[in-house]
Amino acid sequence: MTLLSVPPRTDRSTVGPAPLAPAARLLPSLAAVYRAQLARAKVARIPLLFVATFQSVGILVMMRGVVEAGQTSAARSVVAGSSVLVVAFVALNLLAQYFGKLRANGGLDHYGTLPVPAASVVLGTAGAYASFTLPGTLVTAGIGAVMFGLPLGQLWVLLAVVPLAGAALSGLGAACGLLAPRQEIATMLGQLGMSAALLLGVLPVDHLPQPVLWLRDLLPSTYGVEAFARTFAPDPDWAVVAADLGVCAAVGVVSLALATWAYRRAVAR
Repeated sequence: MTLLSVPPRTDRSTVGPAPLAPAARLLPSLAAVYRAQLARAKVARIPLLFVATFQSVGILVMMRGVVEAGQTSAARSVVAGSSVLVVAFVALNLLAQYFGKLRANGGLDHYGTLPVPAASVVLGTAGAYASFTLPGTLVTAGIGAVMFGLPLGQLWVLLAVVPLAGAALSGLGAACGLLAPRQEIATMLGQLGMSAALLLGVLPVDHLPQPVLWLRDLLPSTYGVEAFARTFAPDPDWAVVAADLGVCAAVGVVSLALATWAYRRAVAR
């Protein structure tokens, strides 16, 4: 009879810890977070997007009674500001509330355990929220252009305005939610940001005093509003439009970097 050989016992003290799996790369992680948030937002955020669009159309109707016929400059500001307001409602207000809620109920702990870069969580979530604003923005812009007698041929510019303005506002919204000490404060900051976008973006520039105009220049959505409003001119100055969009892009990079830092800080605490 042949005896089975027994392998020698391994000294556990000489065996090191098992190597961890490599961290996921930024782009695949970003795509995964974006798809997950997009699937979640389809159910939870579509009713709120309808509210945002209905709110902006209501503002158009209200301002139609204020802006007289022939005030082309004021009409452009009202239509452009009401359209970008949809982005502000979702990307700034709702995102501030979402991250504030995650921070308050411990939901960030789940994301902290995932082997994904912090930037992918912030960018993926911000991108998913901003994606839902495009249909509402197009509807608002189309209704406003017809209501105020503006041309419809340049609405394609919203394909650039929405993601760039959305990136800037999403970064600010995420930073507000992640840096606020309490969920209620995050909600308040989101509401204040949306109110600023409403008052400083929709009201015609000619009716605002100089100190308010300085505050308006500090709001990143202002440059998206200006870029879109310029396209209603018979011969738009595309160089100035591109410059306004460039400001939106630069502010978007800075605000998303701030949100990424705030996310790392919140997860580490």
